[in-house]
Amino acid sequence: MNVIDEFKKRGFVDTFTNEEGLYEYLSSPQSCYIGFDPTASSLHVGSLVPIMSLAHMQRAGHRPIALVGGGTGMIGDPSGKTEMRNMLTVETVEFNKNAIKNQLSNFIDFSDGKAKMVDNADWLLGIKYIEFLRDIGKFFSINRMIKMESYKSRFESESGLSFIEFNYTIMQAYDFKVLSEKENCFLQMGGSDQWGNIVAGIDLIRRTRQKEAFGLTFPLITNSSGTKMGKTEKGAVWLDANRTSPYDYYQFWVNTEDDDVARFLSLFTFLPVEEIEDVKKLKGSDLNSAKSILAFEATSLAHGRDEAVKAYESSVAMFGAREIPKDLLPSSCISRVRVNADGDSVPSSVLSKQQFEDGVGVLDLFKEAGLCKSTSDARRLIQQGGAYINETRIDAVDYVVTLNDFVVSESVLRAGKKRYHKIILK
Repeated sequence: MNVIDEFKKRGFVDTFTNEEGLYEYLSSPQSCYIGFDPTASSLHVGSLVPIMSLAHMQRAGHRPIALVGGGTGMIGDPSGKTEMRNMLTVETVEFNKNAIKNQLSNFIDFSDGKAKMVDNADWLLGIKYIEFLRDIGKFFSINRMIKMESYKSRFESESGLSFIEFNYTIMQAYDFKVLSEKENCFLQMGGSDQWGNIVAGIDLIRRTRQKEAFGLTFPLITNSSGTKMGKTEKGAVWLDANRTSPYDYYQFWVNTEDDDVARFLSLFTFLPVEEIEDVKKLKGSDLNSAKSILAFEATSLAHGRDEAVKAYESSVAMFGAREIPKDLLPSSCISRVRVNADGDSVPSSVLSKQQFEDGVGVLDLFKEAGLCKSTSDARRLIQQGGAYINETRIDAVDYVVTLNDFVVSESVLRAGKKRYHKIILK
């Protein structure tokens, strides 16, 4: 089966160029690429559709190329942005690039040339300006560029569009041309906001090399309530375990809205589509079991099976044991036996016993544990009835936590229904 058919079944496709030609291109092993922005040292779940698409490409026998924009990252892509981004130093880009490759390696096999990471700084930073204008710039129409959605939104914003950012499309198109020459790569993929940039690269390759290139974009993924994928009240859900722990990552997925479970299983796991179809019929406890499988599989991909097992067992310790039916998504390797665990991977802090001899204010403790951003947030949480210690609701904002609130030197704080933090005394 052509990988495009798999993409269609799983909901990856928004738009592509020349469907018939793309099918033919991917009928034999080929290279494809996606660009990743190195503005942070970690990707987040909003990047998972592009990452999973590269993984599917590799599983289908193709060679994925992850392009890190070390050159373009020093300028910033105006697509989807209302103001100019901060420019990055070479050192920052290099650090972020290595961190991103480590995260991608959990999904993609880079060994033995099966995949490759490239940095467009390698060819962009050495460009001679006059030669670039003469040889590349002449192929771009200003009239056409200002009609692109990414530029139009910036023209209408208060900050406007800088000349530096205006060059972004030309440089991304040049990236595509370079990869077609250096890596024999004629397929670029990306989010729907990248359509104009991708088409510009296809046009540049046609004009300069007289060859056909292809583009494929993914839809913007939102949950059923319309919220952008990966946005929570705590901020972005990162792939870096130091930013979002495997337990919190697991909890993000297990809290998926009912209407999104089957769709997210298709997009963010490799479980067979035929098995996922049965999930659409589920309700109640069976649907909750499917959420556990989604969380387990997604966490396994991002952090490894061992961390997924620990997160699953810790979730059981917090919310009670669950037995996953054997006939539900049987390709998953999640445990099918009833699990009881001690919750070791629940986020925790080790504090001095002496601190609690005189007592610690509950507002300060919830802030220190990271369950609230500030004491005022903690105050609101308590006033709204969402603060608990060892499953006992705290009603007073001036409550003082003492040694009496600990059981065998441990106390579990809870904010709302799902967010936990364990305090351990030393």
